[in-house]
Amino acid sequence: MHLDIQHNRAAQRFEVDVEGTLCVLDYTLAEGGMAITHTLVPPPVGGRGVAGELVRTALDFARANGWKVTPLCSYAEAWMERHPDYADLRA
Repeated sequence: MHLDIQHNRAAQRFEVDVEGTLCVLDYTLAEGGMAITHTLVPPPVGGRGVAGELVRTALDFARANGWKVTPLCSYAEAWMERHPDYADLRA
């Protein structure tokens, strides 16, 4: 599944429309770092890897900007645990 994930800088979120359903990853920035605060994929479009792609996109963005990441969201925390290639980003 190709996802057209957009970065909404003003809202500090990554978002994607999946079959008319908005899925989001919210974050905050502070002192050169990103805190992932919330990931939401509503049940009608869940189970398709959307949340994982949102997290991956956010982490790739953080890496490109030289930021460390604090995964405050339980999903982002679990995702990072399962993907050790992103361990270097952990704040």
